[in-house]
Amino acid sequence: MDINYILELGVKAEENNKIKPSLYSKYDVKRGLRNENGTGVLVGLTEIGGVKGYIMDDNERIPAEGTLHYRGIDINDLVNGFLSEDRFGFEECTYLLLFGSLPDKDELKRFTQLICDNRGLPNAFLEDMILKAPSKDIMNKLARSILVLYSYDDNPDDISVVNILKQSVEIVAKFTALMAYGYQAKSYHYLNRSLVIHTPDKTISTAENILKMTRASGQYTDKEAKLLDLCLVLHAEHGGGNNSTFATHVVASSGTDIYSCISSAIGSLKGPRHGGANIKVNNMMKEIKANINDFHDEAEIEKYIEKILNREAFDRTGLVYGIGHAVYTLSDPRAILLKEKARELASENGFIEEFELYEKVELLTPKVFARVKNSDKAIAANVDFYSGFVYNMLGIDEDLFTPLFATARVSGWCAHIIEEIINGGRIIRPAYKNVIEQTDYIPIAER
Repeated sequence: MDINYILELGVKAEENNKIKPSLYSKYDVKRGLRNENGTGVLVGLTEIGGVKGYIMDDNERIPAEGTLHYRGIDINDLVNGFLSEDRFGFEECTYLLLFGSLPDKDELKRFTQLICDNRGLPNAFLEDMILKAPSKDIMNKLARSILVLYSYDDNPDDISVVNILKQSVEIVAKFTALMAYGYQAKSYHYLNRSLVIHTPDKTISTAENILKMTRASGQYTDKEAKLLDLCLVLHAEHGGGNNSTFATHVVASSGTDIYSCISSAIGSLKGPRHGGANIKVNNMMKEIKANINDFHDEAEIEKYIEKILNREAFDRTGLVYGIGHAVYTLSDPRAILLKEKARELASENGFIEEFELYEKVELLTPKVFARVKNSDKAIAANVDFYSGFVYNMLGIDEDLFTPLFATARVSGWCAHIIEEIINGGRIIRPAYKNVIEQTDYIPIAER
């Protein structure tokens, strides 16, 4: 391919695709589906996940402590429920999201077994679809693998609720193997590591299977598995407006199959402005650690945060990743729950100094942001700020950070697809106004 020619065409394409910023105001365009006050444009209703981070008063957004509800249940109550009983919660959470109510003991046991029985992949799928076609990015491998599962489904285009539920259970169950094998294929083909393949265990939880199948030793502790299980629950759902979940609503509204919907959501989640943010946080904190002499010197930390905000450090975007959120203002309940467990693990495993650096960045960034940006906007740590740190302490490679997010969120995606099929009724089709002036066609000899 002639790269110079492509670069030349790129300049032309960029010049011919610029739209005057003033036109967005002129036509009251809701860029990013956001209102002028920063709130999201209301485009649908849901009973699956509820996210609140502010109070509206006379069209003014008033900061408030964040809350998150799964099917009306406060995330704190859900998490404390299974933690207090020292058991895994992701399978219970998946049941709640898919079916709309908490399972009793017998229902949970039966549903968990259903998930376990469907963990395996179709015959030759691992060899033909994953190992023979490895990907440098596991998220792309996941999207492709989900699309390929369509070919192994005897009734893939049936979008009746019963069939979508059957497909949802199978996708949730198989997702762990798709992620783990995609990771192993990349490790072998691109990182020159030994190829290690562990078969899914039908007697253990999703979190335990993840650790078993991604570690060469296949070994893990109960505490490690339960911390990862908590991460899965906290990432499983976040309302209908987040980018990847909204993508499932858009695609499902066309009447297409569930595999197309889920692959679209994976593509969305991969983006660094969405699920990929945890990797950005991880890399940002690596740079901060490399450039700070004293982890306890708040003035030195503030100075480096200021450099990041002024686009003088890290990726020069001016963003402190993991701090701030589209909805949450004063707090993200997921970050609070995860931070508590992160502190415990850090204390036990010799990471407490690093944890305290994270904590200082969390506490100091709003202060520096207010000074540098001359803004009173309320910002706080979101779940991505601590999730990568937890994964690091668990010895999980950065390559798996966002795929783990997808493994958790697929439960919520499936629930929203079902909700869209039952309640949507119309294809989602917002408007784009054409603002270019009409121009005449010029014969090729006269151009």
